[in-house]
Amino acid sequence: MITEKIQKQIAETPILLYMKGTPYEPQCGFSAKTVQCLVYCETEFAYVDILEDPEVRAELPNVSDWPTFPQLFVKGELIGGCDIVSELYVSGELADILA
Repeated sequence: MITEKIQKQIAETPILLYMKGTPYEPQCGFSAKTVQCLVYCETEFAYVDILEDPEVRAELPNVSDWPTFPQLFVKGELIGGCDIVSELYVSGELADILA
Protein backbone atom coordinates (compact mmCIF):
# COMPACT_ATOMS: atom_id res chain seq x y z
CA MET A 1 0.00 0.00 0.00
CA ILE A 2 1.18 3.51 -0.79
CA THR A 3 0.97 4.78 2.79
CA GLU A 4 3.39 2.08 3.97
CA LYS A 5 5.72 2.84 1.06
CA ILE A 6 5.86 6.53 2.04
CA GLN A 7 6.33 5.77 5.74
CA LYS A 8 9.17 3.37 4.87
CA GLN A 9 10.87 5.97 2.65
CA ILE A 10 10.67 8.57 5.42
CA ALA A 11 11.86 6.16 8.12
CA GLU A 12 14.78 4.72 6.15
CA THR A 13 16.14 7.86 4.48
CA PRO A 14 18.05 10.30 6.73
CA ILE A 15 17.36 13.38 4.59
CA LEU A 16 14.51 13.10 2.10
CA LEU A 17 12.94 15.77 -0.08
CA TYR A 18 9.61 15.21 -1.79
CA MET A 19 9.68 17.68 -4.65
CA LYS A 20 8.41 18.52 -8.12
CA GLY A 21 11.12 17.43 -10.55
CA THR A 22 14.69 16.56 -9.64
CA PRO A 23 17.43 18.54 -7.88
CA TYR A 24 19.03 19.02 -11.31
CA GLU A 25 15.78 19.98 -13.04
CA PRO A 26 13.25 21.28 -10.48
CA GLN A 27 9.79 21.76 -11.93
CA CYS A 28 8.70 24.57 -9.61
CA GLY A 29 10.34 27.57 -7.98
CA PHE A 30 9.61 26.34 -4.46
CA SER A 31 11.34 23.02 -5.09
CA ALA A 32 14.29 24.85 -6.70
CA LYS A 33 14.68 27.18 -3.70
CA THR A 34 14.50 24.29 -1.23
CA VAL A 35 17.15 22.33 -3.16
CA GLN A 36 19.33 25.45 -3.21
CA CYS A 37 19.18 25.70 0.60
CA LEU A 38 20.21 22.04 0.94
CA VAL A 39 23.04 22.47 -1.56
CA TYR A 40 24.28 25.59 0.27
CA CYS A 41 24.39 23.51 3.46
CA GLU A 42 26.59 21.02 1.56
CA THR A 43 24.44 18.08 2.57
CA GLU A 44 23.63 14.92 0.67
CA PHE A 45 19.95 14.15 0.38
CA ALA A 46 17.60 11.80 -1.39
CA TYR A 47 14.56 12.97 -3.28
CA VAL A 48 11.29 11.69 -4.66
CA ASP A 49 9.87 13.36 -7.77
CA ILE A 50 6.17 13.51 -6.95
CA LEU A 51 5.35 14.35 -10.56
CA GLU A 52 6.64 10.88 -11.52
CA ASP A 53 4.58 9.13 -8.82
CA PRO A 54 0.97 10.36 -8.69
CA GLU A 55 0.08 7.97 -5.83
CA VAL A 56 2.78 9.50 -3.62
CA ARG A 57 1.69 12.99 -4.66
CA ALA A 58 -1.90 12.21 -3.67
CA GLU A 59 -1.16 10.41 -0.40
CA LEU A 60 1.83 12.24 1.11
CA PRO A 61 -0.23 15.21 2.38
CA ASN A 62 -2.35 12.73 4.37
CA VAL A 63 0.73 11.01 5.82
CA SER A 64 2.58 14.21 6.70
CA ASP A 65 -0.44 16.38 7.49
CA TRP A 66 1.17 19.03 5.24
CA PRO A 67 -0.75 20.14 2.13
CA THR A 68 1.94 21.53 -0.17
CA PHE A 69 5.19 20.55 -1.87
CA PRO A 70 8.10 20.38 -1.47
CA GLN A 71 8.32 18.57 1.87
CA LEU A 72 11.63 18.02 3.64
CA PHE A 73 12.05 15.19 6.13
CA VAL A 74 15.13 14.79 8.35
CA LYS A 75 15.54 11.64 10.44
CA GLY A 76 11.87 10.79 9.96
CA GLU A 77 10.57 14.20 11.00
CA LEU A 78 8.84 16.71 8.74
CA ILE A 79 10.85 19.94 8.76
CA GLY A 80 8.51 21.79 6.42
CA GLY A 81 8.18 23.27 2.98
CA CYS A 82 10.03 25.94 1.08
CA ASP A 83 9.27 28.91 3.35
CA ILE A 84 10.25 27.10 6.56
CA VAL A 85 13.38 25.55 5.03
CA SER A 86 14.41 28.97 3.67
CA GLU A 87 13.87 30.64 7.05
CA LEU A 88 15.87 27.91 8.78
CA TYR A 89 18.68 28.34 6.24
CA VAL A 90 18.84 32.12 6.71
CA SER A 91 18.89 31.75 10.52
CA GLY A 92 21.61 29.10 10.36
CA GLU A 93 19.41 26.48 12.00
CA LEU A 94 19.06 24.33 8.88
CA ALA A 95 22.74 23.36 8.92
CA ASP A 96 22.36 22.26 12.55
CA ILE A 97 19.24 20.22 11.78
CA LEU A 98 20.95 18.52 8.84
CA ALA A 99 24.18 17.74 10.75
